[in-house]
Amino acid sequence: MKIVNRDEFLETIKEGVTVVDFFADWCGPCKMLGPVLEQLSEEMTDVKFVKVNVDDEMDLAQEYGIMSIPAVFAFRNGEVAGQSIGLKSLDDMRSFVESVK
Repeated sequence: MKIVNRDEFLETIKEGVTVVDFFADWCGPCKMLGPVLEQLSEEMTDVKFVKVNVDDEMDLAQEYGIMSIPAVFAFRNGEVAGQSIGLKSLDDMRSFVESVK
């Protein structure tokens, strides 16, 4: 999954369904969730998956009210369609993404 900056983020979420993993390098649960989202990105080719490092993009984290990570947001055509906070299983994340498609 590609790590995006603010400009890339805004361009990516504009159209279709995009899953955004807000993470930090020092976050253990974020490191555990990464492979789950990688697998989903390979399975769900109709959904875009990207990552945003909250330490590098603090303004985005603040804009979306992220207080805990990992925080996974789903966007549909630029609008927040759902969010999942904390480490979740593959099945739970799959269900989350399916629910916002």
